[in-house]
Amino acid sequence: MRTFLHVGCGGKDKAHTTAAFAGDNWQEIRLDINEAIHPDIVGTMTDMKAVSSESVDAVFSSHNIEHLYPHEVPLALAEFLRVLKPDGFTVITCPDLQSVAALVAEDKLIEAAYLSPAGPITPLDILYGHRPQMAAGNLYMAHRCGFTRKVLHGTLLNCGFMSVASLRRQESFDLWAIATRTLRSEIELQELAGAHVPH
Repeated sequence: MRTFLHVGCGGKDKAHTTAAFAGDNWQEIRLDINEAIHPDIVGTMTDMKAVSSESVDAVFSSHNIEHLYPHEVPLALAEFLRVLKPDGFTVITCPDLQSVAALVAEDKLIEAAYLSPAGPITPLDILYGHRPQMAAGNLYMAHRCGFTRKVLHGTLLNCGFMSVASLRRQESFDLWAIATRTLRSEIELQELAGAHVPH
């Protein structure tokens, strides 16, 4: 049984991560800053001292790193690296600012880009955070930085990950990246992406 750390889980569990993580051979540890959603560990991405070094096989981070200030991103990625076992990997997904910027350039800032379970999502929500949740008092949802595929890929490499595979899904306004602690072959990266990145 392998273990993955679900960083910034919110109200979601392993069924809402990736096809592979949702399987029976992965055990989930949920970590979140918000005590109200009852995570296994209360903590922040930039300080995960409750998680031992080299203790998890993988880290999953969905729509979290955009909530950090830019100078905090390397701190969070250093924590991801610290808790990973030597052969571990990280799966990150976040908004794609390049796709969103195209809508903004068309003056569609507050028009629905897509419909989510939480309702219509506009470019303004993707850029700065989901407005209805923030209006309800959940300011954890505010966005403080952002990425294009090139920037996310480069940031992961610059912060110490040895191999990175990244994907831009323009129609979904999101980015996906697989980053490994040790050097991996192209075939190994493709296998990880096939198991964890939506097709």
